[in-house]
Amino acid sequence: MPPVSHGTSESRGADLWRIRFEPHLPYAYATLWPALTTPEGLRGWLAGAEVLERRLGGAVTLRWLNTGTVVTGHVTAWDVERVVEYTVSGHGRIRFHLEPVGTDSTVIRFVNERGGPENERLDCLAGWHEHFELLESALAGRPADWTAWTGGHWAALREQYASPAAA
Repeated sequence: MPPVSHGTSESRGADLWRIRFEPHLPYAYATLWPALTTPEGLRGWLAGAEVLERRLGGAVTLRWLNTGTVVTGHVTAWDVERVVEYTVSGHGRIRFHLEPVGTDSTVIRFVNERGGPENERLDCLAGWHEHFELLESALAGRPADWTAWTGGHWAALREQYASPAAA
């Protein structure tokens, strides 16, 4: 699979920003939807879903299995096989908008709107980048082995995002 393209970010005011990624994956949206919206799917690349009420307004609690971070919130958009959005404590609005390209390929238009200082913006760019790489692996039948996660790849990605060439 081709590497994940670098994400972008833009300021939305004092300590507020929007991160965007648009990975183009060689999978039908019907294959991607469960990876974004079920506990089993999310565990393979993002986080453990301790609570996930799969409907608009439903409760959600996610535990990042690489760091132990726990966030809670609600499902703030739900359009089956097209859009899911979680708005959670600490991570703000996390939106996945699936757009089919033909019958066997999909673009995810991803947005994360949240607040925080510059160092957290860079942390999030690197984190989401790595998670989208993990999503590609999970879809190919290789879900994340969270016990083997070291943070080394994330640190290298963060360094790339912090370099002037990435700005």
